[in-house]
Amino acid sequence: MKLERLADLFVYTKSLRKRTLIAVNAVDLHSLEAIFEAIKLGIVSGVVTGNRDEIIRLCMAHQIDHQSFQIIHAETEEDAATLAINQVKQISGSILMKGLISSDKFMRAILNKEAGLLPQGNILSHVSVIDNPNYHKLLIVSDVAIIPYPTIPQKIAMVQYLTKMAVDLGITHPKVALIAPTEQVLPSLVSCTDAVEVMKAAEDGRFEPATVFGPMALDVAIDLESAQIKGISSEVAGDADCLLFPNIDAGNVFYKTNTKLCYADQAAVVMGANVPVVLSSRGDSIQTKLNSIALAALLS
Repeated sequence: MKLERLADLFVYTKSLRKRTLIAVNAVDLHSLEAIFEAIKLGIVSGVVTGNRDEIIRLCMAHQIDHQSFQIIHAETEEDAATLAINQVKQISGSILMKGLISSDKFMRAILNKEAGLLPQGNILSHVSVIDNPNYHKLLIVSDVAIIPYPTIPQKIAMVQYLTKMAVDLGITHPKVALIAPTEQVLPSLVSCTDAVEVMKAAEDGRFEPATVFGPMALDVAIDLESAQIKGISSEVAGDADCLLFPNIDAGNVFYKTNTKLCYADQAAVVMGANVPVVLSSRGDSIQTKLNSIALAALLS
């Protein structure tokens, strides 16, 4: 099944085995509302860690049935993270979600060499699925939240994650654009020279079944007319499924522009850990968090 729009996630995940969502320090209303809605939709069952009294107070004040999920009491953010990760390890096919906890504490718990969730040799990368009404299909992008200035080996891993996400969404032959300001290989632009190195990995077949092209400017990647004007003949041009941004500056601005100016629907997970991880921004809507839960359920 190929997902044409993000709304299709909810149709597809209902046909899958229900997963267990484990939320770290879910003492914020947005997270509780998204979790409760996901439970009502039948996508997941829920376990939340955090201050039990505060969670119940929020639920009762906003018509959320706190008995619909399990609450594991934790006094601190660090305890909430530790307890949640222990639950993830015990429950097969589970999903981890960030609640009201600082990103550094959340990531530190995942990356803990002895008690965390990162397999040796893996990297964590944030992958977003964007449903922009002005584009003819879903866009899968990375990295907008975790890796500030990725190295070439990290970019190679990120392309592999983008490809895996695309395949999991039903795209049998993903088209990946390595975004830079220009298609020219300018030595002064790291985005261009890095793209050349990533293309070498593509030529070695490391990204199959994806087709990868770069460096490529954003307009060429998503607009066929721009590609034709510039004389770019790659099958990725004007029809990209996936965008690899050169750094977090470019990726984060793209993500928030889609959210705030284009009113795009979005979902996002962190890939590379033993389980899918929902890492929503504090500024993300309840719908974005719900979309992300559904996406994580599909990936798990």
